[in-house]
Amino acid sequence: MPEPLNLQIEEYRAGLEAELAILRRLQRVAAAQRQASDAHDLDALNTAAEERERLMTALVSIEGPLRDIRKRLSESRAIARRLPGYEDALALHSEAVALVAAILKTDEESVQALASAERLRRESVRAVEQGETTLAAYRRVMTTTPGATLVDRRG
Repeated sequence: MPEPLNLQIEEYRAGLEAELAILRRLQRVAAAQRQASDAHDLDALNTAAEERERLMTALVSIEGPLRDIRKRLSESRAIARRLPGYEDALALHSEAVALVAAILKTDEESVQALASAERLRRESVRAVEQGETTLAAYRRVMTTTPGATLVDRRG
């Protein structure tokens, strides 16, 4: 026999609160990744990535059961919306959606910062390679055979 809707609403609300706690931490990690991207700090990026992976694992473990509850509540929406706690659960759901959108925006900014850093790195490498080529050519000119000079000593 399925759980009564009011218990499902309460379980859904509790699950959303747990998700929101994880999403808030994930938002802080995303901000740290953004700062590390700007600073080109690979150690901080790796540390944040490890924390993010741990948080995502926790989030996925909570989301699985919530998905089933969400489906059951959706199927009985007409009845569920009249029960206590349903509006609170909807507000929590909306807050979670907004947090996910904010995290994704921060992630997009991080990716753009990393792409910009990669472009700068490539330009720097190209400049160094050009400098090496120029220096190698200069060295060849400077180390020509001893009899060859720019000015003839007789003239």
